[in-house]
Amino acid sequence: MKNLIKRAITGIIFVAVLFGAIIYHPFTFLILFSIIVGLTLWEFYGLIQHNEEIKTTRPLNVLGGTFLFMASFLYANGYTSGDIFLPYLLFLMYTLISELYYKASNPVNNWAINLLPQVYCAGSFSILNFITTTQYTEPGDSLYSPLFVLAIFIFVWLNDTGAYVIGSMLGKHRLFERISPKKSWEGFFGGLVVVLAGSQAFAWYEPEISRLNWLCLSATIVIFATWGDLVESLLKRTLGVKDSGKVLPGHGGMLDRFDSVLMAIPAAYVYIEYFIRN
Repeated sequence: MKNLIKRAITGIIFVAVLFGAIIYHPFTFLILFSIIVGLTLWEFYGLIQHNEEIKTTRPLNVLGGTFLFMASFLYANGYTSGDIFLPYLLFLMYTLISELYYKASNPVNNWAINLLPQVYCAGSFSILNFITTTQYTEPGDSLYSPLFVLAIFIFVWLNDTGAYVIGSMLGKHRLFERISPKKSWEGFFGGLVVVLAGSQAFAWYEPEISRLNWLCLSATIVIFATWGDLVESLLKRTLGVKDSGKVLPGHGGMLDRFDSVLMAIPAAYVYIEYFIRN
């Protein structure tokens, strides 16, 4: 019971801070997600360091990925040109060239494992900046719209809730037993139905976007969020850890909280760009 109360309090504060930062102002969004990107990268590179054969410079990698997110925000909102990404390009070049001097037995492993979090964490979160910004005319004059970002998080959480409740009651057929023995097809479809129903609240709030598009966007998010959860489960199983961290009492680490979102973000962006904005 004590752990349940801790989880509930942490969850409420987490959702309130997240939603408040997204809605209040673009720069509160920037500050909060820069912190989130930094923490997820810190956790990921921390997990990697358990393998003594892997050479990684944790602070530099975290700084590089956080810079990518901040640079993407400034570029997407029209505050700067593409030159803002040049320092990150230098960081990537350093990551590749440095292996010449480390004399590791398998430099390919170092390259792959050092660059994976940049794509998986920093890259996915950076796409949020292009989802929130729809257009701009003059530098600093952008249209910041948090609607789709809010939708992504709400759909993911509705899916988690629906899948857990339905899966607990009716789950018999394993969805992906090798990776996550508790997930079931009944839970998957239960979560999907809950999210499809919830998407119609967004259709009522934003009628300019068709109900069909809201249905398809929400279904896309559910499918890729499920894969995202399984991908992180595979990562933790491979590294032999239960939780990615302990930063959120009762909930584990940042990677544990954002695993589904990290895969849902790029999938949602593709759908939004191809079928809604165009």
